[in-house]
Amino acid sequence: MFANAFQGKTVWLSGHTGFKGAWLAQWLVQFGARVHGFAQPPATNPSVFEQLGLAAKIESEIGDVRDAATVKKSLLRVQPDFVFHLAAQALVRYSYEQPLETYATNVMGTAHVLDALRALAKPCAAVIVTTDKCYENREQNHDYTEEDHLGGHDPYSSSKGAAEIVTSAFRRSFFGASPVRIASARAGNVIGGGDWARDRILPDCIRALQRGTVIPVRNPAATRPWQHVLEPLSGYLWLAASLAADSAANAALATAFNFGPDKEANRNVGDLVREVLKSWPGRWEDQSNPHAPHEAKLLMLSTAKAKKILRWQPAWNFETAIARTVEWYRDVNTRATVAESLTLRQIAEYTAAARAAGTAWAQT
Repeated sequence: MFANAFQGKTVWLSGHTGFKGAWLAQWLVQFGARVHGFAQPPATNPSVFEQLGLAAKIESEIGDVRDAATVKKSLLRVQPDFVFHLAAQALVRYSYEQPLETYATNVMGTAHVLDALRALAKPCAAVIVTTDKCYENREQNHDYTEEDHLGGHDPYSSSKGAAEIVTSAFRRSFFGASPVRIASARAGNVIGGGDWARDRILPDCIRALQRGTVIPVRNPAATRPWQHVLEPLSGYLWLAASLAADSAANAALATAFNFGPDKEANRNVGDLVREVLKSWPGRWEDQSNPHAPHEAKLLMLSTAKAKKILRWQPAWNFETAIARTVEWYRDVNTRATVAESLTLRQIAEYTAAARAAGTAWAQT
């Protein structure tokens, strides 16, 4: 059903050189979409954008969402049918080092995209991507719903809470009678092949295993809603396709949605590392530091709204998500397998699992 929505359509995708953005660009190319990426150069070496050879498949524009004029010029030149805004400063620990950059990118960058959309005089479905960390986390045994308070202890989390507030304000202030429809999407802790960012536990595991060294684990008891990257991407795509197709349900769709795993995937970091080591043997050690910058210890998402309104649900459990992630890194980096072919195979396997689970977007 995605192919019907995106084939031959023009997509403006910010953050296409990043981990999630590159996976989304690859999936959109498979649907026959014309993808225009807007982002800064890849921030890591290696980068999944380069490993997938995306520069030859899409129109890739190097630009900064902090530059309002450049964002507006790009988006209006492209005249997109769909917009996915993923460009962000996405690292909690880095946000302590560079708080102003984090706010400028995540808050004002989002405002710049929304303001550019105000000038788009044609139908367009836009999904603004934030994070599960946008909620005011009380560190309680509570599945956060889309109606819970927004906030954040650290610059990154609070910047994403602010981005959600900005999105809601723009939607209510400027898009009531507009042909542009806007929703926001909040995902859990995303893992998958090709994430090379620093200070993320899965890339930290892979780098240590490749070197044959001990995996350093900062917060082994911290619990997160772990999910493979294809899970939230399927949610973003289905939300955008639904926004574009169903004017009658627009009021319910042009809102915020959580896309997270089933509750069984709410595991602590120690559980994740032990699961990784089942596929790639190695060792880890607890390197907890009581004086380290604050990071949330407990975080869970409710996906009841996405299940009810979009008939979306996760397709891979915790163990499968870990196994597919480790498979990607091992095959691409130790067996010289082409990243593109493995990525496409995993997309096909995930789609088959979603179809078997009865998820709406995967039905033919």
